[in-house]
Amino acid sequence: MAEARPDGAGRLKTRASIVECAARLLRERGASAVTTRAVAQAAGMQAPTIYRFFEDKDALLDAVAEHVLATYVDGKALAEDHGDPIADLRAGWDAHIGFGLANAALFGLLTDPARGARSPAAATGVEVLRAKVRRVAAIGRLRVPEERAVELIHAAGTGAVLTLLSTPPEHRDLGLADAMYEAVMRSILTDAPALPADDAAAAAIAFRAVAPKLTILTDAERALLAEWLDRTGRTPAAPG
Repeated sequence: MAEARPDGAGRLKTRASIVECAARLLRERGASAVTTRAVAQAAGMQAPTIYRFFEDKDALLDAVAEHVLATYVDGKALAEDHGDPIADLRAGWDAHIGFGLANAALFGLLTDPARGARSPAAATGVEVLRAKVRRVAAIGRLRVPEERAVELIHAAGTGAVLTLLSTPPEHRDLGLADAMYEAVMRSILTDAPALPADDAAAAAIAFRAVAPKLTILTDAERALLAEWLDRTGRTPAAPG
């Protein structure tokens, strides 16, 4: 008798079970433990079943990374807005460091440029960071263009986690991540909300953050305004 094929819902359930078992192996024992045989055994199925859902081990690892990261990013996106953009930015940094240290093997996979570049969840995570930075810009506290700030924070956070993960847990100095955060903030934040007379670039960056909401302007006018503000935000203030 021919083997019964699961319906669409059944396939999704089986795939989810495979990914969850592989994620547990990855978290507990590292990427080398995520073999077809080990995952199949953990999921209570025959090894050939895995290949009905994933072409090879790399495809399975991609799915695991996406599943775990997407769950984390969804939580970040739903995190409570405390009304203080600076505090929310710090909370996001702390969550990023904590996630990286708690998911060492997964973080190693995602820092592979080829794998991270094709991850929708990673891209969504950067968008969450970008939104936090835009709120900081909107209150006049950003001294560099938004995209530059996003790149600096992202690079510093990734570097801090990788440095800590390369150190044995008993020798890790968690103050390193705090020091890295403070160093980045000193380079991207103003001491107080900027006024045009105080810092033209910071004021332009703040205005740029809210420019898309100026619905009184046409699309062409908003685009031209954004170009002007971007140019001003990249221009160093003249010496006093």
